[in-house]
Amino acid sequence: MSHPENPPPAPFEVRLAGVLTGLPGLGLLVFGVVLLVHGLRTPPIPGNNVWAEFGTYAVLALIFLAASVGLLLGQTWARSPGVVVALLLIGVGWYLLGPSGQPLWGVPIGLCGLAALVLLFRRPSRAWALGMHDDETEEEAAERGGLAGRRAERERREQD
Repeated sequence: MSHPENPPPAPFEVRLAGVLTGLPGLGLLVFGVVLLVHGLRTPPIPGNNVWAEFGTYAVLALIFLAASVGLLLGQTWARSPGVVVALLLIGVGWYLLGPSGQPLWGVPIGLCGLAALVLLFRRPSRAWALGMHDDETEEEAAERGGLAGRRAERERREQD
């Protein structure tokens, strides 16, 4: 039985999840720049390092954006970081909605995370991440080793 050698392109759900994980990344980057500009314009406060604060937001933004770009480009490695980002967004949304009393920020951030999480666990996304063939179940694909198993099969055929 012949199977395609290359993984299938990422389904729409994965690419949309990539957009949803990228938006908060851009927001974090903008927020970090605003904090840096504000911190540099005001007199220094003892114990407050605006560069460290900016660096923290910039690193978090880059992590979110890396997961986003990976999902948009259809890289299977980006699915797990995308799930982590979605869970973080749900937690931040809950905190803003409840304890912080900021529902205008909490609701959209939490919904963004929830939507990304649902999209990354829909059947087409799971099938893509496992590198499933049309004629196999998720269990069979996982037993085969997913995309890594597909690569191993190809290498065995090339050696023979």
